[in-house]
Amino acid sequence: MSAPTITPGLIYHDAPKAIDWLGCAFGFQKRTVIPGDNGTILHAHLTLGNGGIMLSSAEGYPFPELCKSPRELGGVGTAEIIVYVSDPDAHYQRAVAAGAEIVIPIENKPYGGRGYSCKDPEGYVWAFGSYNAWASE
Repeated sequence: MSAPTITPGLIYHDAPKAIDWLGCAFGFQKRTVIPGDNGTILHAHLTLGNGGIMLSSAEGYPFPELCKSPRELGGVGTAEIIVYVSDPDAHYQRAVAAGAEIVIPIENKPYGGRGYSCKDPEGYVWAFGSYNAWASE
């Protein structure tokens, strides 16, 4: 398995809570978590399958003029993070049980596969589904 070449970086106002929630709701595993001052997270790397995300606390983020969390923008996400999962129905149930805000319920997609979209507690938009754009045709 080769390493992913793209890893989204996200900032959260309650990064410790986000790390726990992302694990519970979506199945992310902690790979690296480096705490900062006053309960913040300097850097975290979470994995899911052969991919993952990096995240840190918004407080103390060194480039606040470059990146904002959806929470700072009134809950509007500026991108959708798309994740392949082999069993989207089970994943959907897990996310619902954890309190994810479902914005597109589980459905068969016209381009293939099955999936849904939701928001996490800080407003990031996530899409999970069984369509694998990288599978060889």
